[in-house]
Amino acid sequence: MNPTMTRLPEEEHPNKAFGWAARDSYGVLSPFKFSRRATGEKDVAFKVLYCGICHSDLHMAKNEWGTSIYPLVPGHEIAGEVTEVGSEVQKFKVGDRVGVGCLVGSCRSCDSCKDNLENYCPKMVLTYGAKYYDGTITYGGYSDTMVADEHFIVRIPDNMPLDAAAPLLCAGITVYSPLRYYELDRPSLHIGVVGLGGLGHVAVKFAKAMGVKVTVISTSPNKKKEALENLGADSFLVSRDQDQLQGAIGTLDGIIDTVSAQHPVLPLLALLKSHGKLVLLGAPEKPLELPVFPLIQGRKVIGGSLIGGMKETQEMIDFAAKHDVKPDIEVIAMDYVNTAMERLLKADVKYRFVIDIGNTLKIPS
Repeated sequence: MNPTMTRLPEEEHPNKAFGWAARDSYGVLSPFKFSRRATGEKDVAFKVLYCGICHSDLHMAKNEWGTSIYPLVPGHEIAGEVTEVGSEVQKFKVGDRVGVGCLVGSCRSCDSCKDNLENYCPKMVLTYGAKYYDGTITYGGYSDTMVADEHFIVRIPDNMPLDAAAPLLCAGITVYSPLRYYELDRPSLHIGVVGLGGLGHVAVKFAKAMGVKVTVISTSPNKKKEALENLGADSFLVSRDQDQLQGAIGTLDGIIDTVSAQHPVLPLLALLKSHGKLVLLGAPEKPLELPVFPLIQGRKVIGGSLIGGMKETQEMIDFAAKHDVKPDIEVIAMDYVNTAMERLLKADVKYRFVIDIGNTLKIPS
């Protein structure tokens, strides 16, 4: 699909907004004036205070997945404070601390939606770069305001800082959901986490909060101290060290694989016990080779997972607040965003950039 340019008639969207947008596949972001829809009966409008930078923001800004619609305002890790609610809104009031994650719409009637799994709805509407029901294009959280149906709003507990909450709305639910669904959340289990980046470091924190024994699996030996001392992992495995791999064969009940680069899964399958589960969260550009014999011989399972539904996302943020699970973040100013994108491309961040929208997004007079 070729990227297309879409502009909205101003008179249909009276809520003026300001943010930063990419205009083309070069992916450079710059100031952008636009309009949000008027707050509907079931809508919640809020002032955006923080927005995390997800790796998918980089892909979308550069149209690397071929689906980007320009101008594109990225951001689906959005936290802020309610400024207006529609007449039929029941769960939120002005002043509440809230957030929006990766989706702002779904059909609400399919089997997935009925099971509180709006994230698997065939008609799911993404928070930015997607067509909304009224035909307009959704704009994300690199902006001063946000409007969404109350069903897709998450309440952020008072003891959870908004800057730390923001990345949990994507990275947090992306690792929390598979830990729960694949039943890798029991204290008697021993799991592996592959990759120690934005997703991986949060996976370690959630798993430890659930009482699970955790081994971090990484290609980088220099991440051992960070994994063990700062993140609280129980052990560390260098995936390029054959002796270490050999010594760990058959020791893990499950593996959460967060790596999106091309990598072999055969060594990971060998680390699993019989009936073990390898859960893939990263999306490599090329298909992975799938060796079948290791699956047959140990009745092992390879699965996947994509964010989570709204009920589970609320459960995740409540769990994080209760157990003090917070991502490691670097808070940046809005005008630093292009530099942050360049650093993200080099994996030069520990472990998630968060834009201080409330204090640094300057609206031109």
